[in-house]
Amino acid sequence: MTGLRPPTEPYDQGMLDVGDGNLVYWEVCGNPTGKPALVVHGGPGSGCSARSRAPFDPERYRIVLFDQRNCGRSTPHAADPTTDLAHNTTAHLIADMERLREHLGIERWLLHGGSWGSTLILAYAEAHPHRVSEVVIAGVTMTRRYETDWLYGGVGRFFPEALARFRAGVPEAGDLAEVVPAYARRAADPDPEVRAKAVADWCAWEDAVLSLEPHGSAHPYGDRPSAARVALVRIASHYFSHGAWLEEGALLRDADRLSGIPAVLLHGRHDLSSPYTTAWELAQVWPDAELTVAEDSGHKGSATMDDLVRAALDRFSTR
Repeated sequence: MTGLRPPTEPYDQGMLDVGDGNLVYWEVCGNPTGKPALVVHGGPGSGCSARSRAPFDPERYRIVLFDQRNCGRSTPHAADPTTDLAHNTTAHLIADMERLREHLGIERWLLHGGSWGSTLILAYAEAHPHRVSEVVIAGVTMTRRYETDWLYGGVGRFFPEALARFRAGVPEAGDLAEVVPAYARRAADPDPEVRAKAVADWCAWEDAVLSLEPHGSAHPYGDRPSAARVALVRIASHYFSHGAWLEEGALLRDADRLSGIPAVLLHGRHDLSSPYTTAWELAQVWPDAELTVAEDSGHKGSATMDDLVRAALDRFSTR
């Protein structure tokens, strides 16, 4: 088995008005009468990609993708420093997903994603469990402050030189708790040189954290197009500065709301940015979830992870 199928082009797409001056890009591909599935991208602020369609059987699935607010092809774009992110929160994204579901006339859909997408999937599913048929997550996160403190500080014990450079990028930050908010301010600074340096420093750190992984691009953050990098840094730092507007530990605490939703949770053993413990904790309180570790994978995945995702989606396609 190979995890990726040939590219499937959209047969429908559009811009959904979600209010507050925001238009959210969406597209649908595969079988118009197939099983509905929504791809929830990571970041926050990465945008959806054609590769996200590839694990699905296009004969069996009606595959929906969307760019979350202010990134990808959604407008206004966060690369513009004048774009206000005040109406870009987890609650807004959950509401956008519901509005898109209603717009497309879908009763229930499978949710697939990973990293930040995992957090948003869990938040949506706990808010609207009757709208979720199944869940497939590759890279489990819940965006607890515990997790972001690790990503932007604790993991630095493996990369002390890179962490020193990352923290030097915001000398005004007195302690760890101030680093991410300081980057959020600099990434939106009116001075283009200040913005550019903040974005470069942030991406260099993210790349360093993933540098030990043998699979995927050597610079998955730094090699992105300029506008995509700016949007990612602005939106990610915006969310992480606010704990994603989630009560600490709430997604784990309220996991009983997921009861009855079959799920496959996949996680790379060597994921330093989002340690495996989060996936394990979630599996302990979600009886309908099946947890599998990809022993050769990190945050960037691997061919093994691709195969596991495809197998899960193929299994659920006939359910």
